[in-house]
Amino acid sequence: MATLNTLIDSLNAVFGDKLQSLKTDLNEVTVEIRAADWLDAALTLRDHAEFRFEACLDVAGVDYSAYKDGIWEGQRFAAVYHLLSYANNFRLRVRVYAPDDDFPIVPSVVDVWSGVNWFEREAFDLYGLVFEGHPDLRRILTDYGFVGHPFRKDFPLSGYVEMRYDPEQARVIYQPVTIEPREITPRIIREENYGGV
Repeated sequence: MATLNTLIDSLNAVFGDKLQSLKTDLNEVTVEIRAADWLDAALTLRDHAEFRFEACLDVAGVDYSAYKDGIWEGQRFAAVYHLLSYANNFRLRVRVYAPDDDFPIVPSVVDVWSGVNWFEREAFDLYGLVFEGHPDLRRILTDYGFVGHPFRKDFPLSGYVEMRYDPEQARVIYQPVTIEPREITPRIIREENYGGV
């Protein structure tokens, strides 16, 4: 616990009011940093002797539009970074909210931690988060012709377009989804002693 308190004290001392929030839960520290401050903060977290977060283990996109049963008051999209300091044995979660819900942009930190390249591409592909300054921001998991971002809460389960092979054209084509939505009601068995001896 001493190392956790050391990390918290160092974060407060170095960043001060640049931290929008600092929370501790399950022995893990989570900080929120404004998108405008994120690039400078990332460099500080990597290079400052009290932190030395050499590795970014993951970047996750998050859509908060239905969070807390839709009562969420904050920004809709965030990028969450999971950092690790080998030298100091610290872990840190950094949440950076995109300031614009209609066109979510967060600065890329691929020049700070080169390993985030594919993580940022994945968050772009699945959530539509644009990482400003990323050298090769393009889809990584979905097809290049894919419409929309499938992990957004408002993305329809059946999607917008479907892909199929057309034998007349001898190629794969895209067309609007032809799946009829239907509701499946499970059969309920109401027998006494069902499955019993």
